[in-house]
Amino acid sequence: MIGMYAAAQSAPDQRIQWLKNDRLGLFLHWGLYSEAAGDWKGRKAQGADHFMMRERIPLKEYAKIAKTFNPVDYSAMEWVRAAKHTGLKYIVITTKHHDGFSMFDSKCSDYDIVDCTPFAKDPMADLAEACHKEGIKLGFYYSLGRDWEDPDVPTNWPTKGGRSNTWDYPDEDAKDLSAYIERKVKPQLRELLTNYGKVDIIWFDTPEMVTEQQSKEIRELILSLQPECLINDRIGNNMGDYATVEQKLTDEIDRGLWEGCLKMGANWGYNRYDTVYAGPDMIVRYMTDMVSKGGNMLLNIGPDNKGRFPKLTEPIMNGLHHWLKANGEAIYGTEPWRIYGENFDPNNVEEKVDAEFHDAIYNGLPQNAAPDFRYTVKGKKVYIIVRHVPATSFTLRAFKAEDRIRSIKCLSEKTKVTWDLTDDGLAVHLSNPVNSFPVYVLQVTMKE
Repeated sequence: MIGMYAAAQSAPDQRIQWLKNDRLGLFLHWGLYSEAAGDWKGRKAQGADHFMMRERIPLKEYAKIAKTFNPVDYSAMEWVRAAKHTGLKYIVITTKHHDGFSMFDSKCSDYDIVDCTPFAKDPMADLAEACHKEGIKLGFYYSLGRDWEDPDVPTNWPTKGGRSNTWDYPDEDAKDLSAYIERKVKPQLRELLTNYGKVDIIWFDTPEMVTEQQSKEIRELILSLQPECLINDRIGNNMGDYATVEQKLTDEIDRGLWEGCLKMGANWGYNRYDTVYAGPDMIVRYMTDMVSKGGNMLLNIGPDNKGRFPKLTEPIMNGLHHWLKANGEAIYGTEPWRIYGENFDPNNVEEKVDAEFHDAIYNGLPQNAAPDFRYTVKGKKVYIIVRHVPATSFTLRAFKAEDRIRSIKCLSEKTKVTWDLTDDGLAVHLSNPVNSFPVYVLQVTMKE
């Protein structure tokens, strides 16, 4: 299991199967922090998209950001088609982040993009329409246990009041979480689940002090409105359908339903100081690691204040498009094999996974690209994902002498593959090096 993130609540197969098959999604963090873009009062702000809390900005002052937030270049169809072209099968977007600002037309609160900004339109309506038209599944992110706009939201991590708005609302003991849930959470969830057609995922964040009964009531509300909607584990109290891991890898196979969410750069939301993004090969490494262990990858982009994807996302999305076009059968609809992988050098030791929960700016992903292999399987096909291995000959110890192999081929390259199954494993030799991309796939077809 995924440690503290594991969801005890299992979902019926007919609800979860699409998510297991699709494997890849696009995460979108978009809000008032996109307008600030990492600055506050002429200097670099602390805390990225959490800067309202880190800078302890009064709500009335923070809300003024909305007066200039006008994403005139926003095109939901461009976003959805970019995701589809890349090979990402579903989208999860922030409808309300921790700052409490709603990125949709909410009738129960006027602190939203329609009422507070010159844009004055509901971007979720266009996004839902585009997703439905293009066959992309739609998910809504909603910050559950944190809301810095509302006076009734206490927190207890890492200490009492540690993630609360204590500068506007200092008395933690006076805060009534149930009042917030009844006044804002439930009405807004009802809006999200009735005004935008089919919603495939409600992606909660930070349950904080939400009680078991409150999680139960929220789950019942969601399923009463959209019975097929999936709910992640951050609804709290083991009420979710699937588990989430944030900005790190796991160290074992989990055949349940889980998802790893990761950033392309240093931040979730758009930040002009975020100028170094991961290379496409590293994103493919993270993706193949997650899928080999039974998980999905939810890859994040922070659109800017005009509604555009940052230019630095293009090499990653183009790289993923080309890799998945050639090798996607090793990802979509696959399951973990007998082991998730092995090192090229058997003397190398896997990096220790950090089990502690972190918040906001955190990167627990390996930064190196040690030569290794990952495995997935679908039917009679086993996929060997060769990652940053420069050698044209190697032995895979996961294969046994009794394995009945019919053929092996490279999915992306015109290279002849010869092989021999011995007591030491599967010895593979390529007729020429694979130079186009440092991660490639060998398809092994097993005999009946």
